[in-house]
Amino acid sequence: MRLDHISYVTSHDQLADTVQRLGSRLGSTFVDGGVHPRFGTRNFTLPLLNGQYLEVVCPLDHPATDSSPFGRAVLKRANEGGGWLTWVLSVDDVSEVESRLGRSAVDGHRTKPDGTDLKWKQIGVLGTLDDRQLPFFVEWIGNHHPSNDGKAVSKIIKIEIAGQPDVVSNWLGCDTTYAIGDGVDVTWSIQSTNHDENGIVSVHLDTPNGIIIID
Repeated sequence: MRLDHISYVTSHDQLADTVQRLGSRLGSTFVDGGVHPRFGTRNFTLPLLNGQYLEVVCPLDHPATDSSPFGRAVLKRANEGGGWLTWVLSVDDVSEVESRLGRSAVDGHRTKPDGTDLKWKQIGVLGTLDDRQLPFFVEWIGNHHPSNDGKAVSKIIKIEIAGQPDVVSNWLGCDTTYAIGDGVDVTWSIQSTNHDENGIVSVHLDTPNGIIIID
């Protein structure tokens, strides 16, 4: 288990502006990730060091947006004005998480504009939808990981989360620091300091432009 990516939500109308703004701040370029047909969303990804990436995702006017948990989570966040959605952990074998959570993973798929197919399994989005301090889990199928799309020049060094570390550790089945991995500091704040919302407050990245904080 390790930190795989972090998701930032924007509206469809603001997608291009958000991608340009964040890419400029981080000194890197986002890649068009294409449409998630099963979830009713579209994303752009920016590769990061340590096999991680940043995702900017928006909801589409599509039936799957309302019918899938991930689509609903993205749409809800977009309707709130956008911002950080959640953090995502990758696992080698999602069946272990399925056993612990008592439900099955769903298949994810998207085709990039260059024709490359990305496939994965994910589980735990219903938990994220109910409580944004809780990450969800992915198992990648194949070797087309988004961290390899482009040149990575920045890395995550710190994540501030509004929430309760014991609740998150119980969800993960292990300590949060162990789950995220070395090199990323996790700090916790209380919900009342984050507009009374749980979830990511800010992400600190070491970039060619210095330490950049995205909140």
